[in-house]
Amino acid sequence: MRQQEIAYVNLSTGETEKKPIPETMRRKYLGGRGIDVYLLYNHITPGTDPLGPENALTVSAGFLGGTLAPSSGRCHIGAKSPLTGLIGSSNMGGFFAPEMRFAGIDHLVVTGKADHPVYLWINNGDIEIRDASKLWGKDTVETPALIRSDLGDEEVKTICIGVGGENLVRFANVISGLKNAAGRTGMGCVMGSKNLKAIAARGGQDLPVAYTEEALRYLEHLLKLMRENSLLQEQSRLGTAMFQMMMDLIGKVRNRNLQRNQLADGQGLYAENILKFSSGTAACFGCPVHCRHRYQVPEGEYKGQWAEGPEWTTLGALGSEPDCRRMEAVLVGNYLVNKYGVDSLDFGSMYSWAIELYEKGITNETTTGGLKLEWGNEQLIYEMIQRVATRQGFGDLLADGPKRAIEKLGENAAYYNIHVKGMSWLHTDDRMAPSHALGVATASRGADHLRSRPGSDAHMLPPDQGEKLFGFALPGMTGYENSGKLVRWHELIYAISDALGVCKFQALYMSPSVVSFAEYAQLVRRVTGMELSAADLMAVGERICTLERMFNNREGASRDDDMLPERYFTEPTPLGPEGMKGKLIERDKYERLLDEYYAAHGWDNSGLPTGETLARLGLDKEPSRVI
Repeated sequence: MRQQEIAYVNLSTGETEKKPIPETMRRKYLGGRGIDVYLLYNHITPGTDPLGPENALTVSAGFLGGTLAPSSGRCHIGAKSPLTGLIGSSNMGGFFAPEMRFAGIDHLVVTGKADHPVYLWINNGDIEIRDASKLWGKDTVETPALIRSDLGDEEVKTICIGVGGENLVRFANVISGLKNAAGRTGMGCVMGSKNLKAIAARGGQDLPVAYTEEALRYLEHLLKLMRENSLLQEQSRLGTAMFQMMMDLIGKVRNRNLQRNQLADGQGLYAENILKFSSGTAACFGCPVHCRHRYQVPEGEYKGQWAEGPEWTTLGALGSEPDCRRMEAVLVGNYLVNKYGVDSLDFGSMYSWAIELYEKGITNETTTGGLKLEWGNEQLIYEMIQRVATRQGFGDLLADGPKRAIEKLGENAAYYNIHVKGMSWLHTDDRMAPSHALGVATASRGADHLRSRPGSDAHMLPPDQGEKLFGFALPGMTGYENSGKLVRWHELIYAISDALGVCKFQALYMSPSVVSFAEYAQLVRRVTGMELSAADLMAVGERICTLERMFNNREGASRDDDMLPERYFTEPTPLGPEGMKGKLIERDKYERLLDEYYAAHGWDNSGLPTGETLARLGLDKEPSRVI
């Protein structure tokens, strides 16, 4: 396998440097999210200003990125988050990470701040800092086209920010293509703070395969698993939006912020309604599951513009949360959040919170700058996306995210904001699902479903099969027992997916009949030649999760930051079928779940990794500054 390299770029000085990545680091962290958290822990000092030049921005391909491994196109972006002040970490699909590897760079660390807008050009091992003054102010559709024109190559792959990142919206995202979004924790804001508009890559270097024939045969085995899996078949037809109907029917969607858990007459948001607008589906690099719909904006000012999606999160953020019932409106909003470069999830949650505050009289037209906030107002959604991205009027307040907006509006507003660690809760209502609630609340990057969502507790597995897969009895959707262990187990497989650079939708959490730790280990050996067992991979996952915990602890986070929004303890779910209605999280049981979760990780009851755990994982001498 070729020598893998990391590149360091200082935008303040213009200096670039490349270094090899030792095999010892690969064995400990693999790549992607794993190498990134090591870099962040080692290159960022405690108390660093997330918007200052000292913050390090990492862009990484996974260990299997760009290889014949299925769905190996994931790209990981990290920094200290300007939204939470904790670990910043975001992941997206598409084609950029493989292209960066083909161009000779596996990992990128960007520090400093350019004195004018720039973009990075990575081309077969060479890195150039190029002027981007003509790109500043352009959206995420225009920017890649202009870069391709500038470089004279239509095959150049890019990641870029929109005006949201330029205006330092704290939940600004990074976009690649029409819809691939590194949306969470404000990585677009960090790029904007560095005057870094985009990164472009083009390469023709090979990624050798250790055991070609074995790898191809194993690829066929994995593809067969995926093609025969009913959930992945449905995802190929409907995309991730397929979850909307199921979640709505069981009373597990956020509606009108958190006032309801079902959407009355919400069938307009069910995924089948996307099909009449879809011109076909597309996939990320190397993926057999074509889960993204291509469509043209169906109405309004942007009618006819090409777009992709929407993801299930966007259906919730722009549909069920603000009580918007029409798919056409969500398709318009999906185009706008991606065009401006803001996280749909954080925007939808902040906007819905603002409507509830207005409804309850906590704010008024003086606060909102004359806006009458109301549920289901589609034009207002479009306008507020633009106002947030450009920081105009009331949009400027929402653009700062939960913590800073609450400081400005006062403690009366705090109770109604559904966030953890300063990042907005996703589009689901998890008051009836203790393991889901625990997973979102303990996620290292803030309220999040892509760190540990225990899909397995909804599979209704027979007890013996649950014991075989996980080593303990599953709690079921509404159960408490073993939920802490279940969340920790899922954290490990999510971490491994992110470190390998493969799509976690094809991992075991999604379905017991797809890819497990053992199969990932076999894939790694055949593709890279590195011998790792399933237990070795689980240890890598533990190491990643624990080092993220160490980063957050070092920045002052504690057990208190793993707490649910107060409404989860005080307001039962008002709607839903039997078993889902009238549910809330019981505070004493939740505290016990936290204890169980920490113990499963080898952390003490305050959430600090024990000395024994640090020694076992080889983290007792960090920061070690090997790379």
